[in-house]
Amino acid sequence: MLATLSVNGAVLVAHHGATPAAEPRTGQSARYVAASGNSPLAPGAVAPLGKRLTPHVLVAAPATLPSALVARVRGAKGVQGVEIVDAVQGAVAGKRVGILGVDPSTFRNYTPKPTAQSDALWRNVAGGDVAISFTMGEDGGIRLGAQVPVGGKNARTPLRVGAYATMGIGDVDAVISRTAARALGMPSGNAMLISVPKTRPKTFIAKLRKVLPKGAKAVEVNPVVDFPSAGGDLPASSGQVMTAQQVQTVIRAAHTRLGWPYVWGGESEAEGGYDCSGLMQYAFARAGVKLPRVAADQARTGWVIPYAQAQPGDMLIWANDPTAPGYISHIALYLGNGKMLAAPRRGSVVQVQNVYTRNMRGAVRVSPRIARGVAG
Repeated sequence: MLATLSVNGAVLVAHHGATPAAEPRTGQSARYVAASGNSPLAPGAVAPLGKRLTPHVLVAAPATLPSALVARVRGAKGVQGVEIVDAVQGAVAGKRVGILGVDPSTFRNYTPKPTAQSDALWRNVAGGDVAISFTMGEDGGIRLGAQVPVGGKNARTPLRVGAYATMGIGDVDAVISRTAARALGMPSGNAMLISVPKTRPKTFIAKLRKVLPKGAKAVEVNPVVDFPSAGGDLPASSGQVMTAQQVQTVIRAAHTRLGWPYVWGGESEAEGGYDCSGLMQYAFARAGVKLPRVAADQARTGWVIPYAQAQPGDMLIWANDPTAPGYISHIALYLGNGKMLAAPRRGSVVQVQNVYTRNMRGAVRVSPRIARGVAG
């Protein structure tokens, strides 16, 4: 999906830089969901998990979406499901993130399998907790069960962190119930997720834009990344990659950040450090290449090839998030000879590391042209 989405004059922005995480294992929900007994509110009742749907399109507007529009979308050819949510950019524990207000009983059907399956997680959300992305919790240093301020610039309410759970939507790092969203003054029903499994999202969006109200936007949710197979080759159009001079500029720029602290959401000197995707955005910008903000989107800025074919200046990508298997959550710059330059995790600094292949999904040969299209 697009790295930014304008909602009510604000921008939904997510920052992802994940620590290499443990593989999913039995009972892992206990590791990522706070005990409900600690909450000042009783756990809410939620419906059992229904049929899981993949969200392909997100529509967001400054105000409540017209009911006639929602009904029209629900009845459109190829639409398998529509989920109404509240969407806004806000602050969680001082971090600027995209927040969704949801009905836990129905929204869970649109989330990654480990997240969708956790009854305890959704009971906590229904009871008034906030669920934050795995990377925000682990690398943002926000403790599970902690009370954190949630809201806008002036009005913030303390909510308990009831779970770490990535929702698989690149611009969203926090989810609360719609009841909590209304208490915070968020717009009501100003966004919807649409599942269109047998229709190209871009084709559906082109038709949808003709009937959207003024100020509403429609974007694709996390377009598929074509992961490499052994022996895969670059497409014939591979001449659209960076020049040798651009590659050297990127590598030199990344080296100037060595020793800077890892800061979740960091993308410039102003934040006092960098996370993994913020570091990539900084380094490539020095060579005139505009990257989107999050790792999942940066993985779509060129051709994904096997690591064995990686060259200096390529980006390496990993799917480390146990709450959203397959979601690209970590990224680094390949230097050659088995070395990479990365902002690894909270408590570390930007450094040169040996490449590791656990959970790696390949390398990205960046195309400035493709990157511009993804970054918007």
